[in-house]
Amino acid sequence: MNSHVPRRATLAQVAELAGVSTMTASYTFGRPERVSAASREKVLAAARTLGFTAPDPAARSLRRGRAGALGVVLGEHLTYAFDDPQATAFMAGVAEVCAEQGQAMTILPVADATTDVARISAAAVDGYVLWTTEDGAPVVDAAIATGRPVVVHSGPAAAGAHVVGIDNRAAARAIGRLVFAGGTVPAVLSFPLTAARAAAVVAGPDPDDATFPVTRERLLGFRDAADDVGTDWADVLVAVCSTNDAREARAMTQELMSRADRPDALATMSDELASGAFRAIEAAGLHVPTDVALTGWDDAEAARAQGITSVAQSMREQGAACARYALTGTRADFTDQWHIVERASTAR
Repeated sequence: MNSHVPRRATLAQVAELAGVSTMTASYTFGRPERVSAASREKVLAAARTLGFTAPDPAARSLRRGRAGALGVVLGEHLTYAFDDPQATAFMAGVAEVCAEQGQAMTILPVADATTDVARISAAAVDGYVLWTTEDGAPVVDAAIATGRPVVVHSGPAAAGAHVVGIDNRAAARAIGRLVFAGGTVPAVLSFPLTAARAAAVVAGPDPDDATFPVTRERLLGFRDAADDVGTDWADVLVAVCSTNDAREARAMTQELMSRADRPDALATMSDELASGAFRAIEAAGLHVPTDVALTGWDDAEAARAQGITSVAQSMREQGAACARYALTGTRADFTDQWHIVERASTAR
């Protein structure tokens, strides 16, 4: 009886399909800084088509068994994982599952586009969890090309990767309707739109211009909410922050409160931003919610302490779900795992 075992694709076959030299294909996985962005994309696309697993310096140890570690690709500065409350909660959830499974956790911060792909591809890990990733990020394709399990928190969606997260658009629409109702000049305090992280105040930006999926989905939801209450999105000011930082939020809110047409309803994308906005509103001699209705997101301690209405979700549970999928293949649906906690900040 004849049996036919499919042969693994070779680097040479990938190079041929991509229309590049074998050396260029090799550099794509080992020294990406020496390959143009266009050629790199051709090689990665060809690798996906052929099911090619990138050359791995850790292959020898992997052939003996599992690497014994989970890679967390962090699309922020490394310190963000320890400074931001929600990032800390997410990482704690990942760490909890790693401990359960007897795995180490390797944090891989995204630092430089020319070296990130090589570091991700070469990491001695059994799977990847990606956090704060934007559309088209090369690290997503690099992780998928290794052939190991890949899970992305809140997107972007990609063939070969699993996404875990809530329905950000639906949640933003619900809390947006709550804060905008009864107001006449609504505004939004936003996460960054793109990796450029440019801070600015923009009237009615197109949500589809945001390359960070979480930012885009929440802007879409706030736009839906504005439509629901009869407000033209083009008239809604969106103050874009470069980071999820209360101090920056305070400064951006001060700018909003100094305008002649001062906002009287402010929806923010996190409790950190809401906390900074709360202080700026008070510093301006105004009151929440009498002068300005205010909402946050995450139902963190800051929201509870200041009485801020917020979207409740568990970042720790989502982190655990991401790690569990990457290490065991267990799926969890968090789409509807959110609810609004109403507090005094929206009780006009």
